[in-house]
Amino acid sequence: MAVEPQKSHRPGPLKQQNKAHKHGKHKSKGQLERETKGRVNVKVLSKRSRQSMKKAERRNQALQMRKQKRDEVLEKKRNRGGTNTPPHFVVVVSLDRNIDTKVLLDLLKIADDSAVVKQNEQGILHLSIPRFKQRVSIFTPEYGNLYALLDAAKIADTLLCAVSTDNVIDKYGEHCLSCLYGQGMPAAVFVCNGFKSLPMKKQAETRKLMQRKIEKRFPAEKFHSLDTSQDALLVVRQITNQKLRNIQYRDVRPHLIGEEISFELDNTESDTGTLKVTGYLRGKTLTVNRLVHIPGWGDFQMLQIDAPDDPYPLNLHPGKQNRKTQDVEMESEDPRSEVNVLERCEPGKQESLDSEVLPDPMMGEQTWPTEEELAEAESESKRKIVKRVPKGTSDYQAAWIIDSDEEEGDDSEEESDEEMDADMEAQEENDSSEEEDVNDDDDKSEYETVTIAEDDASKYDAAMDLDEDMQMLAKLKEEKQHVMFPDEVDTPANVTARTRFARFRGLKSFRTSPWDPKENLPSDFARIFQFENFKRTKKRCIEEDLDEGAMPGWYITVHVANVPKAFIEGYQPGSPVVLFGLLPHEHKVSVVHFVVKKCAEVDQPIRSKDRLIFHVGYRRFSANPIFSQHTLGSKHKFERFMPTGTAVVATVYAPILFPPSPVLVFQEVAYGEQSLVATGTLLSVNPDRIIAKRAVLSGYPFKINKRSAVIRYMFFNREDIMWFKPVELRTKWGRRGHIKEPLGTHGHMKCVFDGKMKSQDTILMNLYKRMYPKWTYNPHVTMPVVVKEYGAGDMESDDKAGEGAAYQMFE
Repeated sequence: MAVEPQKSHRPGPLKQQNKAHKHGKHKSKGQLERETKGRVNVKVLSKRSRQSMKKAERRNQALQMRKQKRDEVLEKKRNRGGTNTPPHFVVVVSLDRNIDTKVLLDLLKIADDSAVVKQNEQGILHLSIPRFKQRVSIFTPEYGNLYALLDAAKIADTLLCAVSTDNVIDKYGEHCLSCLYGQGMPAAVFVCNGFKSLPMKKQAETRKLMQRKIEKRFPAEKFHSLDTSQDALLVVRQITNQKLRNIQYRDVRPHLIGEEISFELDNTESDTGTLKVTGYLRGKTLTVNRLVHIPGWGDFQMLQIDAPDDPYPLNLHPGKQNRKTQDVEMESEDPRSEVNVLERCEPGKQESLDSEVLPDPMMGEQTWPTEEELAEAESESKRKIVKRVPKGTSDYQAAWIIDSDEEEGDDSEEESDEEMDADMEAQEENDSSEEEDVNDDDDKSEYETVTIAEDDASKYDAAMDLDEDMQMLAKLKEEKQHVMFPDEVDTPANVTARTRFARFRGLKSFRTSPWDPKENLPSDFARIFQFENFKRTKKRCIEEDLDEGAMPGWYITVHVANVPKAFIEGYQPGSPVVLFGLLPHEHKVSVVHFVVKKCAEVDQPIRSKDRLIFHVGYRRFSANPIFSQHTLGSKHKFERFMPTGTAVVATVYAPILFPPSPVLVFQEVAYGEQSLVATGTLLSVNPDRIIAKRAVLSGYPFKINKRSAVIRYMFFNREDIMWFKPVELRTKWGRRGHIKEPLGTHGHMKCVFDGKMKSQDTILMNLYKRMYPKWTYNPHVTMPVVVKEYGAGDMESDDKAGEGAAYQMFE
């Protein structure tokens, strides 16, 4: 009997059918592998290897990068202050007037018995320490000389901040720290002399007080006592091993501080000469065909660069001779016995000192037009609409100005807005001065009955300037008025508004309305330089590598040409002489913008166009800036005063600088003293930034009928209303409207708004005019008075006229 074959199962109609995976219109990975059969596409091979790296490979790569960075840091630390690098430059900062820096320097000299110690004529103390295999240069600026401290800190690797056991940090020390923070703070080490001489019970309390004061600005720093040679050795070790801070504006440029200074006149009758500055080059390579900058004096060319022998070598094997004997022998040696000339300038390759463009008077002349241009001009003249507009108004500016059929015979030149503002301000000041004179008479009659010591009163009156007080009072009143009623201007009754505001225009929207940055430019814009792409130029200049010149770490002598004789006449031994090499284009003048913020402790008003002193990176100059709001967009509102608590943009004509660069703003006050009023940073170099001054005309409702109202006191004649009819109106309560028609001949007008009017509302009209800075750049800045100590802890200045009054804000 045959065995029947087994029947296979056949699925019925109720069998579950699973859906296939929907991989979209693209091919799946499996299909791609079947089609390529192991071949790899070229695009896949050119992709970044990180995407195809495995986890272990990525971990190994991270370890290698970490090790590489650690080795770079260690190598940089090992080479600090060595034979191929400049000495570690330390600046001693006295944060209290009772500190004796000479005691600190004496302790540092005896810190190591094997150290070689030498001090040059500029007051720079050199320590060659074989134990640490490093060299340290220590400079102590004069107490109270703020500019000497700031110039030395521009080069410093470390600040040795000395605090006292009594006041820790006085007010002048706080002022110095604020300036150093704004300029760029190097690494800091805090020391205190006399701490161990305190009783043991008082040391713990004093330590807490000092640490609390220091932690306000330096949370991670602790102070070190400096009373013995062992303490001094620990401080030197801390200085040479601590992590340094990068200050970008100086790291990308060559710079040096003068170890030796000499000056030679070109001839007996000349006012200029050659300045020879010898020192260690830091930062980048310096070539003789570039320019150098002396802070406070400007830019100069170089004649040649020499390479004398290094007078402060690192002696790793000092031998068994006495350290004092070594000092005598080093002082007797002449390091300039043989001078090696590195480079001499080549007139054909040397960078020019021309900082401005010489405008061609024939540049505005037109060439003879072509036939097509003549035909086009003839066709346009046939359909041209004649309008009467202010002088210098462009075609699209005149779009909002209505047609005028009336002709006026007065073709005289219109008075500028600034002159009329000055006249109105002068009239207000005269009125206010008369009122103050009356008040002074009343005050004098009251003060006659008060008993005051004659000596005290005479001293107080000698230090007081009544005219300056009156000017400050007028400024305070003007600033208060501006805060209460921003940009509001009264329409003059004796001058037509279309003449008074001829240079202003109305804008539908301050943010979106078009404004051509190249129209109606002043003549000063023909003298400045502009960049097609500023960021690209900056990147190219900073990343440029020079193949020739003096390398960083070399001891060189720079011959600076055509330095004024006044520089060496006003120079005092011990004041630092600092040189900075300029990058390409940094001596050319353009429109520079700074973002600054007013210091919290400054209460006096700072008006736009007031003379201020700017410390921008390595530069120091004076100028009269204009202020504008720090906002996004193509247009920025002009500010009449520097606001308090918010950032503002200061615009000046100045040499080009590449950001980032810190900014300090000082203002000169009485007796030659300078006070810090603002700090900030460099924003950009952009002549196309539009700064628009707003003038707000105000009117008041006379009669109201729901959405329409009769407005008065905005204008005083019918022609002005017709002139400004296209400009939009707004109210303080948020209504928008426009002028419908004038009523009568005395300035009443009918206006329509987008909502119901309130009787207590105020109607406003915004007019705008572009503002430009004045050409007030001055590279020569006078030094402020120096604060000195005269017994009994009293501070006085070098200016005898201000004796007892200068720097009273620090007492």
